[in-house]
Amino acid sequence: MFFLFQSCKSSAPISAPLTPPYVDGLEEGYPSKVYSNLPKTLYYRVIEMDMPQSLREFRGVWIATVANIDWPSSPDEPYAKQKEDFIKLLDYYQSLNFNAVIVQIRTAGDAFYPSRYAPWSKYLTGKQGKRPDTLEDPLSWMILESKRRGFEFHAWLNPYRATMNMEISELSPEHDVLNYPQWMVKYDNKYFYNPGLPEVKSHLLKIIEEVVKNYNIDAIHFDDYFYPYQVNGQVFDDEAAYRRYAKQGQSKADWRRENVDDLVFAISQLIQSEKPWVQFGISPFGVWRNSSLDPRGSNTQTAQTNYDHLYADVLKWTENRWLDYLIPQLYWSTDFEAASYRELLNWWSRNHNNTTIYIGNGAYKIRDNADPAWNDPMELVNQLSLSNMTPNVNGNTFFSARSLFQKNQDVAQLIKDYHYEFPVLSPIPHRQIISPPSIVDPILILHGEGYAFQFREVVKPDYRYALIYTAPTLNDLQRRAEETNFQKIYLDDNDRFVVPILSFEGKPYIALSFIDRFGVETKPLVYKIEGKLLTRTE
Repeated sequence: MFFLFQSCKSSAPISAPLTPPYVDGLEEGYPSKVYSNLPKTLYYRVIEMDMPQSLREFRGVWIATVANIDWPSSPDEPYAKQKEDFIKLLDYYQSLNFNAVIVQIRTAGDAFYPSRYAPWSKYLTGKQGKRPDTLEDPLSWMILESKRRGFEFHAWLNPYRATMNMEISELSPEHDVLNYPQWMVKYDNKYFYNPGLPEVKSHLLKIIEEVVKNYNIDAIHFDDYFYPYQVNGQVFDDEAAYRRYAKQGQSKADWRRENVDDLVFAISQLIQSEKPWVQFGISPFGVWRNSSLDPRGSNTQTAQTNYDHLYADVLKWTENRWLDYLIPQLYWSTDFEAASYRELLNWWSRNHNNTTIYIGNGAYKIRDNADPAWNDPMELVNQLSLSNMTPNVNGNTFFSARSLFQKNQDVAQLIKDYHYEFPVLSPIPHRQIISPPSIVDPILILHGEGYAFQFREVVKPDYRYALIYTAPTLNDLQRRAEETNFQKIYLDDNDRFVVPILSFEGKPYIALSFIDRFGVETKPLVYKIEGKLLTRTE
């Protein structure tokens, strides 16, 4: 398995033991500064050398739970079967070398976790407010299983959508529509929270705070739903709130944008103060504004846009660095006339404003869309090729999980063959990075039929993963040749004193590094298994 490295500027230096050097017997051209930290019983040596840093690219997939789009396949299935299906999804995308899952945990005023502020989701249990038939917390379990497979877990919440229909009788007595009807606006056969009410903002912040404080997530994630997509002939009736809270002379459109801005900024500040390593990302509709209305806009002709219809001023958020990443949803084909993937990819590349950009790709359209371009199995492959060639674009995310799992597995395989052949780390999009305490160098011990790293003290929770590479030669290890094996081991409570090497396979060269909460990789330690005592040179 092949894996690339690049130098890590922020990693801590390796401190070599103060013992005399030994004969190294390494290939010509490689450093010979080698030390023993187990005199008289040495069967390995530590090699002091620089290694390139890991290649990074965001490879994400949305797992939608609303209307059981992706998971669970049915709310009426036993919880054990739902768990089995979730693991199948994770294993499948792990086999394709993805590294992030964006899992919807709040669809419409509900929750896929025990919450003080929302009832259990009917998409999980079949009836809103009914708890699942288990004593475990489903969200904690999903996070753990995702991390054990090397995925980042992004908790996806819909802030303003309160229901999916007008059927009040289906709601739990705990639902906000019943408890706070004054917060709601009826629109498009649904209930929405009124973004213009301070009480709504305060309530939504409590919901986000609950998730950030209680769960080991990597990110809070919003999609494109802010004010609802506009429907001809219908009015979003927030006139009373507008008259009460708008500034003098402020238009309703500007007031609505300010309401959304205030929520985005407040969530950004909340996360930074509570857990600064948790990212905040948004996946907006793919068009900020059409150039026909604003010269800064894209050369597109979409009927609705973020700024003018959803009241989401995405550029303002990036200009003010309120977000760690942005995933604009470019769900059109490469050269679609009204809004081409090519045009919008380049537009977001130019308008990133120092915010990390990933691209959202519409896998759900494959062989299921009026645009004939989606009948070509290479459409997504070609879109990823364009993304990889475009500056300031750091990866892709696919909507949604079932589109490449329950069908179109041939396209998924093409994506792996052309772009995701080898595993990579996810990027480091954080606006602020805090360096953790350094790790004391471990020793290498015999462990079962192989080896493990043992530490003199427990690895602190600031570190999330151990990265281990094994190779037959030092040259293979440094180049991350095909013969090199890669392991990304999640450091749960059982792996913070002894970390086993899971696939040694007789390959004597080993590199060990760690990923901290912010995604930063430490400088790799390099070892060579000798299997015999070394002769000391004078």
